[in-house]
Amino acid sequence: MPPLRTALLQSSGRPGDVAGNLTALDEAAGRAAASGAGLLVCPELFLTGYAIGDDVPRLAEPADGASARAVADIAVRHGIAVLYGYPERHGEQIHNAAQLIGAEGQRLANYRKTHLFGCFEQKWFTPGDTPVVQAELAGLRIGIMICYDVEFPENVRAHALAGTDLLLVPTAQMHPFQFVAESLVPVRAFENQLYIAYVNRTGPEGEFEFVGLSCLAGPDGTVRARAGRGTELVTGDADPALLRASRENNPYLRDRRPALYHSLV
Repeated sequence: MPPLRTALLQSSGRPGDVAGNLTALDEAAGRAAASGAGLLVCPELFLTGYAIGDDVPRLAEPADGASARAVADIAVRHGIAVLYGYPERHGEQIHNAAQLIGAEGQRLANYRKTHLFGCFEQKWFTPGDTPVVQAELAGLRIGIMICYDVEFPENVRAHALAGTDLLLVPTAQMHPFQFVAESLVPVRAFENQLYIAYVNRTGPEGEFEFVGLSCLAGPDGTVRARAGRGTELVTGDADPALLRASRENNPYLRDRRPALYHSLV
């Protein structure tokens, strides 16, 4: 299988402006596809903005809503799969969600953030209860989680044990926690023998200062692509051959002794 070129859209878009963010997504999808990418990953809550406060209920949509159809049109037009973050309305609940749309416009997976960070998220969102959500894309098993979720080692290990090859992590990672993007994410990729696409917002938004530093980290712990602090589109390859070789050489998952870990649960 050839590598899956993965594009990371580091941007905060225009908070509160869904139409404007769909336009930005369309433009980025065109540039990503022109570079040979088969997948475009956007940040957490890219569709609406993160620090939108009372607008969360107003802008929340069902997983099959108008914006999902608009993203599907973008994916088909440019021939590229898209992972985007949005507030999902599900009955009376609202979830911090991320949805993967295939290059033919099909909805491949929808994930609801399981670990909510801080008072803002805990006020507006209901946590999801499905830790491992996966889809198949270009011969790779794709997993999804959101921001704070990746900071729990049990979460990422669950994906590793379920066979995830490329873990997509849209995020809204803020100052002063940039060490997560710089250090923690590459280590997570190495200790679990998978790729992680960690895609952040950037710049000031409400009370937050997002730090950028989006990256694609490989199973060898090497960062294959890294953004700076501003709005940027970067690409890197998730290579099945490197993944296979790395898993053969790294004994972490083979040397586990699960019987010793009962106290963790």
